[in-house]
Amino acid sequence: MQRLGVLAAVAAATGTAAAGDWPQWGGTAARNMVSPAKNLPASFSIGRQTGGRLDPDAMRNILWAAPLGTATYGNPTVAGGRVFVGTNDGTWRDPRVAADQGGVIACFEERTGRLLWRLRTPRYRAKVHGSGFDDLNTGVCSSPTIDGNRAYVMTNRAEVLCLDVAGLADGNGGPYRDEGRYLAGDANGAAPVPLQEGDGDILWRFDTISQLPSAPHDVTNCSILVHGDALYVCTGNGVHRMPGEPNPLPDAPSFIVLHKRTGRLLAVDAERIGRRVFHGQWSSPSLGRVGGRTLVFFGGGDGVCYAFETLGKVPDGNEPAVLKKVWSYDCNPPDFKVRDGWPIDYWNGDATRADVPRDYVGPSEIIATPAFHEGRVYVAVGRDPEHGVARGILHCIDATRTGDVTRTGRVWTYRGIARSMSTVAVARGLLFAADGAGVVHCLNTETGRPLWTYRTRQEIWSSPLVADGKVYVGTQRKYLWVFEASKAKKVLAKTRLDRAVSTTPAIAHGVLFVASQRHLFAVRRPAPESPSPPR
Repeated sequence: MQRLGVLAAVAAATGTAAAGDWPQWGGTAARNMVSPAKNLPASFSIGRQTGGRLDPDAMRNILWAAPLGTATYGNPTVAGGRVFVGTNDGTWRDPRVAADQGGVIACFEERTGRLLWRLRTPRYRAKVHGSGFDDLNTGVCSSPTIDGNRAYVMTNRAEVLCLDVAGLADGNGGPYRDEGRYLAGDANGAAPVPLQEGDGDILWRFDTISQLPSAPHDVTNCSILVHGDALYVCTGNGVHRMPGEPNPLPDAPSFIVLHKRTGRLLAVDAERIGRRVFHGQWSSPSLGRVGGRTLVFFGGGDGVCYAFETLGKVPDGNEPAVLKKVWSYDCNPPDFKVRDGWPIDYWNGDATRADVPRDYVGPSEIIATPAFHEGRVYVAVGRDPEHGVARGILHCIDATRTGDVTRTGRVWTYRGIARSMSTVAVARGLLFAADGAGVVHCLNTETGRPLWTYRTRQEIWSSPLVADGKVYVGTQRKYLWVFEASKAKKVLAKTRLDRAVSTTPAIAHGVLFVASQRHLFAVRRPAPESPSPPR
């Protein structure tokens, strides 16, 4: 009984999904891309396409397929019989509003794929502190985090939204009731849009650009972490629009905490990461129980991995508290920062992809989510793929240390990896990682020594997911690769989809949910046929 109590406490601290749900990015707050699901298919087929449309009768091992936008970077999450995904509005033209290249948060019925509701998040048209923002048509890149009957998501507008998981089907909840004006967007004089039952329901809204203020760069994509009554959020605060120009708001917080019921700002970091940020900040936080306390881990735009104490209670008064830093770890080793006695310019050789040789060494930020597993944090450095592949580095950090742990907390480093945006998966003594050059890596978790690598020759923007003895990895050339999750290198399958796979699959109730740029697929093995009764 005592052991069960300990396991329950650990599960609560790390956000373990209940009853087979996948309620957040990574499944749990530890963000270790591993699922205990069994009997998953290694392969499936989307069949033929006619005029860009899929033929359900030609599909194999697919329960249902649902259309998305023209660009999908939000990883699916599943809870309470619903599937949530962030995409853009490229195919969902709403006659109530003008075409906008905005975002969409879509909610589907888990069993059938029927669209239950969607919330359009208009494009941010205004200049952000003198720089452009939200002009890449990427839509909502955040993975909605489901907590009870609420969903938390960061939009393409750098705002945190608290949504009713049922949408407007059960009425317009509050205190926010201005969805009609929100859907109309930023157009001057635009009349509020008449609401429909299939619209999303905003309960509260926190705009990081105006309320902090903050100056996000390009896109915001944080997948929000929920712990207790607190939401932990990366603001995306970054540099000016042009390379090499300073951050317009260098002292704006990079990491904040909001009250999950009201959206009130509870705490901010005091690390002034904005003064050292290379480009932007696109990492999501993770959580772990270490030495009797719960820590939240954050990958900074300065290439440093931070550990903060979680809030013990909601602060009194209106002034936000300051997050207490427990440790920091610089993921850029000295030779990534200095060459021949001179500092290496972050933008050196980064004008275009072609300018960057594969063996180029220079500083990078952290885009991957730090993954927590058994007292250690695993994280790689990487960059926007437009900056080229070049060399990266993957770190294993002892999360029990304190202070500057760049040396004292280093368990091992792996230099055989290129720049990576991918979060790792750790299971049964093996670590699986992927890099922007399209290489999948299998390492020994104790030593960091490579057991095998596989070159797909396809850019990888997604993260590997381990389940049922398999490793699932999506690529930019429309393929979902499946490897055997073992010390031996073995490709099990290679499934071609309709568009690039820039997201990481989710698994819930024995179903694999895979989002391409254009469609969401629910993949499962067919139920075994019952034997015929004896005659």
